[in-house]
Amino acid sequence: MMDKGKISAIQLAFLLYLAITSTAVLIAPAITGGVAEQDMWLAPIWGSIAGFLTVFIAYRLHTIYPKQTIIQYSEKVIGRIPGKLIGLLFLVYYLHLNALSLREYGDFVVGNFLPETPIFVVLGTMVFVCAAAVRGGIEVLSRTATIFIPLIFALFLFIAIMLVPDLEPQHMLPIMGNGIGPSLTGGFLASSWFMQFFLLSFFLPSLGNQQKGLKWGMFSVIVTMITFFLANLLSLFIFGDITSTFNYPVMSAVRYISMADFLQHVEAIVMAIWVTGTFVKIAVFHYVLVIGTAQWLKLSDYRQLVFPLGFLLVIMTIWSAPNLQKVAHVLGTTWPFYDVLVHVLIPILLLVGVWLRGKAAGKNTRKK
Repeated sequence: MMDKGKISAIQLAFLLYLAITSTAVLIAPAITGGVAEQDMWLAPIWGSIAGFLTVFIAYRLHTIYPKQTIIQYSEKVIGRIPGKLIGLLFLVYYLHLNALSLREYGDFVVGNFLPETPIFVVLGTMVFVCAAAVRGGIEVLSRTATIFIPLIFALFLFIAIMLVPDLEPQHMLPIMGNGIGPSLTGGFLASSWFMQFFLLSFFLPSLGNQQKGLKWGMFSVIVTMITFFLANLLSLFIFGDITSTFNYPVMSAVRYISMADFLQHVEAIVMAIWVTGTFVKIAVFHYVLVIGTAQWLKLSDYRQLVFPLGFLLVIMTIWSAPNLQKVAHVLGTTWPFYDVLVHVLIPILLLVGVWLRGKAAGKNTRKK
């Protein structure tokens, strides 16, 4: 059967937050720092504008079709065949995006902690655990996010406090020394993550109090922006203009933390907590892919797709990118345009289609 579970608005915010930030905070500072340089701290602020717009569009479409996802209502707005093609584009997008996220996770774990372990073993075990959670439904995912979120917030606060002695604020000067252009370019790259808040579209039908969806969606964008802002700022204050040369600036910064012989190798704790966040991220995107595919195929039970699509995800991960450098190159060049198409242009066109259909229906009513 299709998932009949219900979640609260705050659980929705937790799911969205972890789904967007879990892998992004490790790699985003390097990508945005490569173009924005000392203005990289501004990039998440500009990028969050796309997040607010995306949440608004997703919620507006939801108010028109409150019990359906974009996979379902796109057929009603523009017709069966074009709607099916749009639905297929979204499914391919989420499969591809989750494959890149899984590749980031695999390369990070193998490169930093398990160098002798074959990467397909690391990928396969993570996907198996995520698939098991997805079979449990939306309520299992939301409760998992609720458990993990305090640990992640506490860890991030701990890192920020422990890095204070090593921070050099002068690295952010001169502010906009090369004009506003570099920070806006960095903001466009950062907007790629914020546009992924269109995930909201797939979870709003499961929301207990759907009137709170817009408020908590916007709240999640704000908290995500603050997290990105702090991650970029900490990386900049530690490494300055060489931030973009690190694959994982935040993790590299954490290695600076040391209190005599009492507190060392904090990165192992960071890695353990970060993996839990990545688990939620991959599980959330896999859930969206599975539910969306079941709706696209008009199946009555989504659970039969969980493990077959999980196997496909592992294959896609190995095929889509040979290493982290290729992932970073894709995210920093073509991927933002991919996001604009899928999460902004197509939903706006659907809104326009709804408006035109409503206008045409109004004219027909007046003629009668």
